[in-house]
Amino acid sequence: MTTHTARPVEPSVLKELRTADDAGRTPSPFTAEEGGAPLRCCLRRSERGERIALVSYAPLRRWAAETGAAPGAYDEQGPVFIHADECAGPETDAFPFPGAHRTIRRYSADGHILGGDLVPAVTDEALRNAFDDPSVALVHVRAVEYGCFHYEVRRP
Repeated sequence: MTTHTARPVEPSVLKELRTADDAGRTPSPFTAEEGGAPLRCCLRRSERGERIALVSYAPLRRWAAETGAAPGAYDEQGPVFIHADECAGPETDAFPFPGAHRTIRRYSADGHILGGDLVPAVTDEALRNAFDDPSVALVHVRAVEYGCFHYEVRRP
């Protein structure tokens, strides 16, 4: 049983991103020819033939707007794949995108990076270790290869 939950991009945010992304650009949806793109809306890989979009997303900025944090220079935006149209969200509570090393990046309540860990897989134990420090308010799970944001985990 997991005690931590991978949080997809919220449906209200997805609606905004489908109109204008966090860089102010209008998305250009396309049909996934190969499949395999990591979708941040439903936390699974795209399938061949699905309509998806690559958008700029600023996860820390959006969290800071909710909490009043001031991440300053730690605010960043990067590319994420989402469905071009509304989707049902995650089908499972298992940690998504398994089978690869990930970086677990820890953030304080003010939105500053407190450190990170390279893990062979995201597990409850790895997340417990990240949240062992009481000053950690939020964790981002990121790809090692490109540093891309995969999903957010908050304190249970």
